[in-house]
Amino acid sequence: MKPLVLLALLALTTASAQEGFKPLFNGRDLTGWDGNPELWKVENGEIVGHTTGPEQLAYNQFLIWRGGVLKNFELRAKVKQSGNNTGIQYRSSENADKKWSIRGYQCDIHPNKPYRAMMYEEGGRGIIAQNGQSVTIDPSGVKWLVAEHDPVEADIAGWHEFTIIAQGNHLVHKIDGRVTMELTDHEEAKRSLEGLLAFQIHRGPAMSVQIKDVMLRELPEGGMKPFENDPIPSDAQVIEAKAPKARGKGKAKKEAR
Repeated sequence: MKPLVLLALLALTTASAQEGFKPLFNGRDLTGWDGNPELWKVENGEIVGHTTGPEQLAYNQFLIWRGGVLKNFELRAKVKQSGNNTGIQYRSSENADKKWSIRGYQCDIHPNKPYRAMMYEEGGRGIIAQNGQSVTIDPSGVKWLVAEHDPVEADIAGWHEFTIIAQGNHLVHKIDGRVTMELTDHEEAKRSLEGLLAFQIHRGPAMSVQIKDVMLRELPEGGMKPFENDPIPSDAQVIEAKAPKARGKGKAKKEAR
C-alpha cells in the first residue's frame, strides 16, 4: 500500500474512533452479515450486491447485520448504485415466511430526486417523507407535512455518504451531510424504536450496489418527543400517500389542512 493511502486510511480510522464510531464491515468478507450468497459478495474492499433482471427475485432481499439490535444511533455509509434502486433498512424486523426479507424504516437510495434518501417504510406505511420534507405522523397515523426545503441533489451513480440519525421517535436522513428528510413518528402502533440494520437488493430490473465505510455510533437512551410537546403547525398539510407497489414506490400528494 502506498504511504499516502496508508496515512489517509489511518487518519480516517482515528477520526472515526474519536467521534465514537465503530466499523461494521471489515473490508475483507461478510463476517457479521447475513444474506443470499448469490446476490452479495466483497470486491476491492466493498460490499457488492447485484441482480440480473426481473425473473431473478420474487421479493426484495436484504443483507442483514447480525451484530445486534439498533435503538438510538447514527449510521454513516458510502454507497453508489446503478439500475433499479436500493435502501438502508433500520429498526426493522424479519419476515418469518421469507428468507432474508425485512420490513420497517428505510433510507431509500433511489435515482429519482423526490425519493432520494427519503423515508420509506418497507412492508408497511410506504412513502412517509420525501427528499426535502419534514413530516410529523400524529398518534392516529395521519401524516403532516410541517416544513419543506430544496431537495438535496446527488447523482447516486457516484459515491455519496448516507447518514441516518435515530433518536427516540425523531429520525433524520442525510446525503453528504445535507438533510434530506426529518420525521417525528407519534404512531405508537406502527412506529419502531429498535430493530435490525440491513441493505436492500430490489426485485425487478437489473441493479448493482456498492457499499463501503459502514460506521455506527450508538447514541444515548431517550430522545422521545411527546405529541403534546410537538404540536402540528397551523399551516401544515396532510399527506395522502398512494398504496406502495411491489416493484416501485408511488408518489404522494398534499391536501391543505
